[in-house]
Amino acid sequence: MKLHDFLAHHGIRTNPFAEEDAQTDQVFKAHCLEGTHHAAWDKIYGDPNEPATAIVFGEKGAGKTALRLQVTRKLKEHNDSHPAGRVFVVEYDDFNPFLDRFRTRLGRRGHSVERTLSQWRLWDHIDAILALAVTDLIDRALLPHSDAAFIDLKTLDRHQSRDVLLLAAAYDQSTSAPLLERWKLLRRRTQYHSWRAVKPLVIGVLVTAVLVALVAWKHDWFWPVSRWPYAGLAAALLGGWTPWLLHSLRRLKIARRMGRQMRVLNHKTGTLWQTLNRIAGADLDGQPLPTSQRSDDRYELLAKLQGVLRTLGFSGMVVLVDRVDEPYLVNGSSEHMRALIWPLLDNKLLKHPGLGLKLLLPIELAYYLDREDRDFYQRARLDKQNMIPSLVWSGEALFDVANTRIRACADTSREKPPALRDLIDRGVSDQRLIEALRVLRVPRHLFKFLYRLLVAHCDAHTDEAPSWTISASLFESTLAVFQKDLDAFDRGVGPG
Repeated sequence: MKLHDFLAHHGIRTNPFAEEDAQTDQVFKAHCLEGTHHAAWDKIYGDPNEPATAIVFGEKGAGKTALRLQVTRKLKEHNDSHPAGRVFVVEYDDFNPFLDRFRTRLGRRGHSVERTLSQWRLWDHIDAILALAVTDLIDRALLPHSDAAFIDLKTLDRHQSRDVLLLAAAYDQSTSAPLLERWKLLRRRTQYHSWRAVKPLVIGVLVTAVLVALVAWKHDWFWPVSRWPYAGLAAALLGGWTPWLLHSLRRLKIARRMGRQMRVLNHKTGTLWQTLNRIAGADLDGQPLPTSQRSDDRYELLAKLQGVLRTLGFSGMVVLVDRVDEPYLVNGSSEHMRALIWPLLDNKLLKHPGLGLKLLLPIELAYYLDREDRDFYQRARLDKQNMIPSLVWSGEALFDVANTRIRACADTSREKPPALRDLIDRGVSDQRLIEALRVLRVPRHLFKFLYRLLVAHCDAHTDEAPSWTISASLFESTLAVFQKDLDAFDRGVGPG
């Protein structure tokens, strides 16, 4: 018996349970982003007008990535309906590029992963978040045909234009074009021009031109050779270029310090020097720059970015943290995840005004919370962070999820939409069905079980003698086998 025929008999066009990962699940993306929410959705999503932090712990398959996609979609709808109060979204879910650069910068490839991750600090996270945000902002300002909405920087005042250029010099990590070219184009878009930035260079060029003209006009002064005219010429030339040399050396020193301290980013000292050299000393003096291993400068730069975003119509900023178990240095290790994520649990960042972090974390990390000391809890203040200790699903909630997916794949020409109850024989009571689904715990296990059940049913019947409902005996036997596999997965000795 063909699975397609069984589903078609019940008015279902495609298999609702074929996909297991929300990232590639077209049924979820097309039909279930709006209608399928966890019971804790309101606490996690919050109010986009006042972005707030939420910390969620969930096991594999509990729907953390689905939550991220739902938050992203919901914020996009909010932005479309509130153009003057939009939320700037940063998806911090790919740690591999930052960890690669971090490990290379430490120069300890022979050292253990534990020793490498033990050096990761809060300011490394802030640098990574700023890099993602600034790169996206510049892409949307320079590439009007990108997926995101175009951003016009002409509304910025001179000081904010300088802030954008400083942030771009430090944090633009685009690979679509050379960074110096992007920075120059950004400077034109912001209409930032400073005579004082090129004044030392102009002085040097003018002095050189005057001296060359003098030699051409009074060449008899320099012939026959006499050391005094040439000494005066050299002194004048050096004096003319001294302001530019001092200006450039100061910028080079700053560029080298920035390159050393931003450990998760890919920077070339020469490119940094060229961009900083085009900003006037008066505009750069006293500005926060990431030139040391501390978070204070990063917080000030974050505040500058938020100020720019407010002028551009973004009243808040949300950072979505997901897939922390997937980086190659972490490789699913709970100890490695703890070393990577624990620096983020700082109340100063989690409660930063106008910023909401949505931390979607593996349940394995919840184990460590009960083993932390008083200092950790004072620093993290988890009691104020909208924490969800476990992203659990009841049997009733999973039943609703299954029905929502079945309806999403249903033939719309039918008068009555199909439901999970229609597929399973009445020998399985409603109460027993809910109890069985409760054992599965999370949506991914639900999809795996129902897919396996459908395949087992179709394999047990021929096309000549089809059966249009799944028997109670097959339901129970398939569930028993699946529970054994699930138990092996929980113990880390099975694929799940």
